[in-house]
Amino acid sequence: MRTLRRPYPVDAVPYPKRPRRLPTVLTQDEAARLINSADNLFHRAILMTLYATGMRRAEVCNLKVSDIDGAQMIVHVRNGKGGRDRDIPLDPKLRETLQEYWRWMRPNTYLFPGTVKGWRADKPIDAKVVWLACRQAAQRAGIERPVGPHTLRHAFATHRLESGCDLITLQTLLGHTNVRHTTVYLHLSQRHLRSAGNPLDNIHVSNPDQIRRSRKLIKK
Repeated sequence: MRTLRRPYPVDAVPYPKRPRRLPTVLTQDEAARLINSADNLFHRAILMTLYATGMRRAEVCNLKVSDIDGAQMIVHVRNGKGGRDRDIPLDPKLRETLQEYWRWMRPNTYLFPGTVKGWRADKPIDAKVVWLACRQAAQRAGIERPVGPHTLRHAFATHRLESGCDLITLQTLLGHTNVRHTTVYLHLSQRHLRSAGNPLDNIHVSNPDQIRRSRKLIKK
């Protein structure tokens, strides 16, 4: 590539900035409908784990049976994004579902085992299976918006904030290295938006019934 008759490396060409859009967030009612619309106990356990922990899809795929500490009520995330470990509280409802799921599935190493040639194998589940579990449940629940594993991560973060969780704790739960990545959920939390107030709240304005309707200029 040449610019102004001078060689210009393609890697140095500036690209336009992509618009930063807020992520899609399910309401709590939609999250409940989604979980209740799971095709089977296997999918239900996956959906509840995503929503109750806020884990990334890859982290759920690699979750091991030994990472679920029912005694301490902790879910251990090993080697998460960036190679970092973290702990997430184990919700009692999730624990109950995982116990029922374990009694049925009896997984060995990985909590959600994958398959080889149609047979269950002691390997992580394919990420596509997790995505399909979300998409199929959303269709059954009548949710028309695109729903994937990361949608449940967004819902976890937003609903945690609305329940009173502070940003630093949420940052730790999500495994964010920079709190700046966590602050996006402030824009999605209705509780925080309502509590921000408005400058109009602090001033007195006249009743709109007393305001002139005509837009014509008054000649002096």
